[in-house]
Amino acid sequence: MTLFEDLKWRGLIKDISSPEIEKKLNEEKLTFYIGTDPTADSMHIGHFSSFLIATRLAKYGHKPILLIGGATGLIGDPKPSRERQMITKEEIEKNVQGLTRQAKEIFGFEVVNNYDWTKNINVLDFLRDYGKYINVNYMLDKDIISRRLESGITFCEFAYTLLQGMDFVHLNEEKGVTLQVAGSDQWGNITTGIELARKKNDVELFGMTMPLVLDANGVKFGKTEGNALWLDKTKTSSYELYQYLINTSDLCVIDYLKKLTFLSKEEIENIEEKHLEKPEDRLAQKILAREVITFLHGKDEFDRALKMSEVLFSGDISKLSSEEIEICFKGVPTFDIIDETTLIDLLVNNNIAVSKREAREFLNSKAISINGNIINDENIKINKQFAIDNRVVVIKRGKKKYFLGIIKY
Repeated sequence: MTLFEDLKWRGLIKDISSPEIEKKLNEEKLTFYIGTDPTADSMHIGHFSSFLIATRLAKYGHKPILLIGGATGLIGDPKPSRERQMITKEEIEKNVQGLTRQAKEIFGFEVVNNYDWTKNINVLDFLRDYGKYINVNYMLDKDIISRRLESGITFCEFAYTLLQGMDFVHLNEEKGVTLQVAGSDQWGNITTGIELARKKNDVELFGMTMPLVLDANGVKFGKTEGNALWLDKTKTSSYELYQYLINTSDLCVIDYLKKLTFLSKEEIENIEEKHLEKPEDRLAQKILAREVITFLHGKDEFDRALKMSEVLFSGDISKLSSEEIEICFKGVPTFDIIDETTLIDLLVNNNIAVSKREAREFLNSKAISINGNIINDENIKINKQFAIDNRVVVIKRGKKKYFLGIIKY
């Protein structure tokens, strides 16, 4: 299977600017770039699906350049429905540093910042050297711009496509880049760069887009959509990522295996066959989680996430460290426990039970467990001897309601 055939089988090709791209990908060694604007200090799983193209093409001898949009991020790619809120220069710089570090650590390729070649261009040079080559009617035909005409679009966002086109021209001139790859929402910006290079320098550049990876509800992953799974493990832990991937819908999981892993066609088809035989075993989801987390954070992080999940499923919380417990129970009601508090006071004072009467009912029906052990003595004192690592107590009420207590001395 050729590179282009593999990309098509994985569903990673949506638009191409020329049929020549197939031959170029299969037979030549191209320098290409893919970029992202620094709207946050970490990439998310949506970026991951796109940026993996850099690694895929590099395996076939192509040279990737990863672009962080320190300049374009100050403007903001037009949103389909409304004006994008501007980010401060200080926040942009912080985000650029975070994304640059992350891109180098995860993918290991050259990283550039378009602010470096944009910052010294004055407005007159921009208009004369770039603006004169792109017709306004051409820009109005861009889908993302035309959809905003009725509600209104500022010149600031209107000019964004020209800035990104300028990046393509600059990278071609300085680094020999001839191909830009991106998510399908960037097609209009890619073609602006191709048009600008043709008119300004009489060179032919090429573009290719990939379909956006969507969740089970058909929504793309991202900060704006509120479903971002961050690649920074301090923002989305390996355990949280594992929980999301292991619960991937059967409708999406094979597509994710194709787009988010390097497993071969034969391997994925074998997994799909076994998965369809016994979907309740969640084989495909388990392999997806293993492949993604291992690539992003390493085998040790995957093993830790798997251990945490298995321990919680078994109920033997004592096998986890206090750090792991805080990761597992991130987001559950958390409160401080004063050393030597009686259990019944702890239940009532922290709204686990509304009254001592209800608390006793929970205890008598064996509905309360502490660190995985059922407790029914209302007068037992909760102290550091009860706590994991002398500091963390997990209280469970019923089958699914969890609370986290931190011992205070």
